Amino acid sequence: MKSKFPIDRAIKILEREIKKYKVPIVGHFSTSPFKVLISTLLSLRTKDATTEQACTRLFAEADTPQKILSLPTSRIEKLIYPVGFYKVKAETLHHVCNELIEKHNGEVPSDLDTLLKMRGVGRKTANLVVTVGFNLPGICVDVHVHRISNRWGCIRTADPEKTEFQLRKILPQKYWIRYNDLLVTYGQNVCLPVSPHCSKCPLSAFCPKLGVGRSR
Repeated sequence: MKSKFPIDRAIKILEREIKKYKVPIVGHFSTSPFKVLISTLLSLRTKDATTEQACTRLFAEADTPQKILSLPTSRIEKLIYPVGFYKVKAETLHHVCNELIEKHNGEVPSDLDTLLKMRGVGRKTANLVVTVGFNLPGICVDVHVHRISNRWGCIRTADPEKTEFQLRKILPQKYWIRYNDLLVTYGQNVCLPVSPHCSKCPLSAFCPKLGVGRSR
């Protein structure tokens, strides 16, 4: 990296530290690209605990595109409630599953650009499918990755999409796949948006804490 922040050292520490915490829900479905796709769509603007419960109910009844399409959206709504925007997401799941069957033989594509053409699939979702579902290079950026990368001073960006493109230029590719899991887990438990736990963070001694006002 071009910044002075010791990214190799930080990632080595985080790989040890996140073992103390629960990993993001999407990682639970890493053996199935389809489940990664669906769980990511459900997770948007929803807490992990709620997403996990919704996915458990949904996949117990329908775990393939064909099975989800066989359910009326009203049934899907009941299964995934109370995820955020559950009515819209139920319709999105139908549309996505129909597209998978009609255009991709029922299989989830591994190509980022192809995924981005699907309804409801943004860069965060597409990158998670590529990295978690297929173990292919990609950088998934959510609010935690965006915040912490800027807090470290590795980049200076205004939004997650710009963060992704900047990280693609400066982050060693060997870290791309696991970067999201590391920073999301740490961002949910230690490096919080407001008043982060700097006093117990093993990165505190060399973290510039850019943008941090009050900390604990």
